[in-house]
Amino acid sequence: MESWLKESGASGLDDLELADFSDTGRGVRTLRQFEKGETILTIPHRVLWTVKHAYADPILGPALLSAQPLLSVDDTLVTYILFVRSRGFGDGLASHVAALPANYTSSIFFTEAELEFCAGSSLYATTKQLDQQIEADYKELVVRLLGPWPELFPLDKFTIEDYKWATCTIWSRAMDFKLPSGDSIRLLAPFADMLNHSSEVEQCHTYDVSSGNLSILAGKDYKPGDQVYINYGPIPNNRLLRLYGFVLPGNPNDSYDLILTTHPMAPYFEQKHKLWVSAGLDSTSTISLTLTDPLPSSVLRYLRIQRLTESDLGVIVPHQIDAVFDKISDSNEMEILRFLIESISNLLEGFGTGLEKLEEQLAVGFYTPNGNAWSAAHVSLGEQRVLRLARETAKDLLAVVESGSGNKSATSAQCAKCHMVPVQAMWCGRCNGVMYCGRACQVADFKEHKAICRATAAKNASKGG
Repeated sequence: MESWLKESGASGLDDLELADFSDTGRGVRTLRQFEKGETILTIPHRVLWTVKHAYADPILGPALLSAQPLLSVDDTLVTYILFVRSRGFGDGLASHVAALPANYTSSIFFTEAELEFCAGSSLYATTKQLDQQIEADYKELVVRLLGPWPELFPLDKFTIEDYKWATCTIWSRAMDFKLPSGDSIRLLAPFADMLNHSSEVEQCHTYDVSSGNLSILAGKDYKPGDQVYINYGPIPNNRLLRLYGFVLPGNPNDSYDLILTTHPMAPYFEQKHKLWVSAGLDSTSTISLTLTDPLPSSVLRYLRIQRLTESDLGVIVPHQIDAVFDKISDSNEMEILRFLIESISNLLEGFGTGLEKLEEQLAVGFYTPNGNAWSAAHVSLGEQRVLRLARETAKDLLAVVESGSGNKSATSAQCAKCHMVPVQAMWCGRCNGVMYCGRACQVADFKEHKAICRATAAKNASKGG
């Protein structure tokens, strides 16, 4: 591969070599000293894997362009890689394909038993969904392209296992760049795609729009024999394992993707949807909880809107821009915070192995280092730490609201009808003076409560609220 790249105009290869490292596996080693910011490697545009180059191939291009609408960027690149590999001859791109790993350790290749070590995590659910999506995408590719062009795409060389391998090649090795036009480009760069990730170097891979070349700069000072790194960005372990097949123990960027959703048939959905949009959200929103921001304000904004009553909506809609950012009322705030505490507790209980046990197992070497189960355990550990911080934050916020709401204490208040202490409270929307464990008890108690409710509401009104 190196000789072909040199003939194609690549520079810097004489100062680098591929090598195996004990901690990262295959990578790139320096043969001389580099100073931070110095150009280490340049790969010319003519040897990059891009959608444009796939279309330009005299044999593959017409087939790709016949699929209307056009295939996605990833499916185009996947087909390009498998097409080159299937032909099995020549130098050039074929030598790059031959140098690619035969197997990957991304979570989609885990056995069911290995994946169980992160049961309950967002990675577990995402991996299951990806498996189904890959199968569906492959079937569509067969119908739209592989089937109509059997002479170019023999199905024994374009199996679903091949498709899965090539898809993971794109996920783990492609680089993305934003262009001045606002568009983006995704590409694979031979040799440069052998560089491993380190958060200790600055972002150091660049794309020159005028020449179309890709360059790698030194993200720090290097001595001869050092491994050269690039920085993939602040990526949590659940995404690192899903896309790249590795994790970073104690990753400071660990996160949990919280999915908040509301059914379109829910009461007042249209009004609430407008409020979500005003808040920069949607009726289904995925919000990342992180170690540095375990309970983002967007989570509270979403739930405040979701739990609005008819009377709340009548007051808020005329002033929706301001309302979506602030606390609606004490009762609304306590309801969403109690819901969060209970929901997060349920999420934590759903993990296959609890936080303390995972910490103990990892400390005593229960898992084979860098094995699939070990990686899955680190994902589970990181997500549980984030969720625990989120729950503690919600508890702290709830304590503040309760302390400012007089006798409305979650620890002592009881449902006015059944006298149970509810997990989620529903306060009377008119007088805000009594609490119920749910709608059923509120309706059942209405006859007895309505006289007191009117009097209390009138008294509060005479005091200005």
